[in-house]
Amino acid sequence: MTLQLTRRSFLTALGASAAASALPSFAAEHAAKLKFGYAAITWGNAERQAIDDIAAVGYKGIQLRAPALKEFKAAELKDLLAQHHLTFTALSSGDVTVDKPAEDQIATHVSHAQFVKDAGGLYMQILDTGKPYPRTATKDECVRLGKMLTELGKRTADIGIPLAYHNHMNTLSEHPQNLDIILENSDREYVKLLLDTGHMVAGGGDPANAIDRYHDRMIFLHLKDVVQAPATAPGRYPFKWVELGRGKVDFNAVFAALDRVRWNGWAVVELDSVPEPGRTKKESAIISRDYLEQKFGFKV
Repeated sequence: MTLQLTRRSFLTALGASAAASALPSFAAEHAAKLKFGYAAITWGNAERQAIDDIAAVGYKGIQLRAPALKEFKAAELKDLLAQHHLTFTALSSGDVTVDKPAEDQIATHVSHAQFVKDAGGLYMQILDTGKPYPRTATKDECVRLGKMLTELGKRTADIGIPLAYHNHMNTLSEHPQNLDIILENSDREYVKLLLDTGHMVAGGGDPANAIDRYHDRMIFLHLKDVVQAPATAPGRYPFKWVELGRGKVDFNAVFAALDRVRWNGWAVVELDSVPEPGRTKKESAIISRDYLEQKFGFKV
């Protein structure tokens, strides 16, 4: 059979070739290395719907929150995620505070780590208790948090679940310089970093620089985008979270930095809530997926 190349098919092929050549040079290498998940926080406590939608959109991993422990037995969750071909990337275990005795708090999160292990999960996320924006913090608080995280990290490591501290607005790590202090005063063997691009930008930092600085402690990544927006009440954020590519995070710089340091692992897309009325949670997940695939050439 003789194949004929029509003008339309030629132009289509030419356009596809041009689009591919326009992709960042790091995309081809990282397309095979980065694994993309999605956080169930967008769905609130509707974890089962989140699992259905995230799998349907094509993400390979999911991050759940502590309320899932009330919804599922570990074995049930493990089977359900296997049916949906989803990796239980991480559990958001909640928070700790340096203002209360450590032992009771640690015991709670150790039990969460056991659930993650039994359900076939990989990592556990922790942050410290939030207070109204903008957050102030002393060096002593940051030092004490680092030491507390070390003790918790040792206990979760005994179970086989690495602990990742999450830089986050309203916490001690709202400002990047405080994140430095927390990490410097925690044991790198037991306290890893979940770097969040949106929270880093909202706190006045540069996620690409943070990747250069912390890549050897980054265990997984939150891909999150943010825009300025009027605060709805005193102590609330003067910005809002949006789908990837619709905010001010420079993801070109983020992925270039990941390539530069040869980091690969799980990148979890996170969106706290749907930013626009009338849009579904699943549609928001699709917007971010399409941005990663069309802008950078990744295969989610």
